[in-house]
Amino acid sequence: MILIIVSGVLGYLALRNSSPNSSNGKIGVVVSIGPEMEWANAVGGDKVDVTLMVPANADPHTYEPLPNQLTQVSNAKIYVEIGSPLEFETNYMDKIRATNPNMLIVNASQGIQLIPNSAENETDTMDPHDWVDPKNAKIMVNNIYNGLVQVDPADKDYFQKNREQYLHQLDELDRNTTDLLKGKQETDILVYHPAFGYYAKDYNLNQVGAMINDEEPSPQRIAMMVNVAKQNNITVVYSEPQYDPKFMQSIASQVGAQVLTVNDLDEHYLQNMKNIAIAFSKA
Repeated sequence: MILIIVSGVLGYLALRNSSPNSSNGKIGVVVSIGPEMEWANAVGGDKVDVTLMVPANADPHTYEPLPNQLTQVSNAKIYVEIGSPLEFETNYMDKIRATNPNMLIVNASQGIQLIPNSAENETDTMDPHDWVDPKNAKIMVNNIYNGLVQVDPADKDYFQKNREQYLHQLDELDRNTTDLLKGKQETDILVYHPAFGYYAKDYNLNQVGAMINDEEPSPQRIAMMVNVAKQNNITVVYSEPQYDPKFMQSIASQVGAQVLTVNDLDEHYLQNMKNIAIAFSKA
């Protein structure tokens, strides 16, 4: 049996928590962030119940699990961690493991080459946002598949069929993204939160982040970003739903730019990444 756990703020818990446990005969799987929801459900199909720890409107750099979320973890068969240096996991995975020592921990990032953080003052750290890249997503989906097969080998063929179908969709997403961003090589993408380093590397963009060290930018930093936008003729800047949009709105108002919203944590990964590609194509 596999259980997947998804949780968030109290109201979110009431809506999304369907008491994942052994009574429904499904595998309980807990995941850290939204994109893993789609991946686990895509591969696991009707064999799994998936539960999310960090809701899409929360910041995984600062989010703290609720006590009842840890209780839910105790019923799971699998925990799918991102496995990169994401603060939610570096701060709480020891507690999560202790809550359910028999739970299989799947490192979704196993096999991914992490890259240095591109933000100033963070160059000595590795960028945790490896999921925001369809090429990396293929590796992560395969790691989830391996975990499901480990706890439920009898359904290997079922999981394998689902995995292949989803990997085909990721390949199509990658091709369409490449086509859409053709001609945008080295284009500056001014984002609030620098979560798109892997994406920028693979699709030949130049990420510029207003936020440093996951802290709200100072007035001096905003002024610097205004100068960057003017010098590089930036006409579109990008905000994210987890953060106050006022900073990017301030930059945009001073340079006559448009503000678009992109979200690295949306649970609907394929559609969301299509939306991100469209948004970046407007830069």
